[in-house]
Amino acid sequence: MERWKGRVALVTGASVGIGAVTAKELVRFGMKVVGCARNVDKIQDLAAECRSAGYSGMLIPFKCDLTNLEEIRSMFAAIKEEHNGVDVCINNAGLAHAEPLLSGKTSSWKNMLDVNVLALSVCTREAYQSMKERSIDDGHIINLNSMCGHRILPNADIHFYTATKYAVTALTEGLRQELREAKTHIKATCISPGLVETEFAPRLYSQNAEKAASVYTHNKALEAIDVANAIVYVLSAPPHVQIGDIQMRSVEQIA
Repeated sequence: MERWKGRVALVTGASVGIGAVTAKELVRFGMKVVGCARNVDKIQDLAAECRSAGYSGMLIPFKCDLTNLEEIRSMFAAIKEEHNGVDVCINNAGLAHAEPLLSGKTSSWKNMLDVNVLALSVCTREAYQSMKERSIDDGHIINLNSMCGHRILPNADIHFYTATKYAVTALTEGLRQELREAKTHIKATCISPGLVETEFAPRLYSQNAEKAASVYTHNKALEAIDVANAIVYVLSAPPHVQIGDIQMRSVEQIA
């Protein structure tokens, strides 16, 4: 990670869960991390925690609603003005609504598409343009995918969410191909975890606390730090090594 010291990383959805832990780890390794979310209070607390720990990097909280394309563009403009641009883009933000295909709300489907697919694509494009205009040839774009991007579980609550993650699988490979056509050494990777014990289930089943709690009781799930460690591993690979996808789940997870 030595070569990333002082470089700028954008982490979306950095207020909680995988995003928060990843942002903290990158700061620990000396990176300037712009952590964005709709509510930045928790990111501000995390930034203070990083300073207290004496980490060599810094965490910059940035308020951004990823469903608003103008806010995304404004965020990248601000990063350019204040920190020159993005060298690493970690598209971590994602969400799910328990809305089956036969009865789900269109508004919930659209929200998942807006965050999981469209915002990810816009941030990817803007990050690449930031790298290109500064002749950055060693940047990295990492998409937080899911094991749901590779197989379909018999759970109607997450079928539409699964479709958005299949899109992330396709978008990441498509990105890799376009980067090669552009003759750049910027890398594209996705990280596909199974069940991770975060706020994901409580948000998915926000109207059913008992069901939310049961998600993590059947077996030992991954922890956010496990995924953050995978991201650090990917960033630590030698310049000539590109890791396309890491599929990871707890030993006890069956599906």
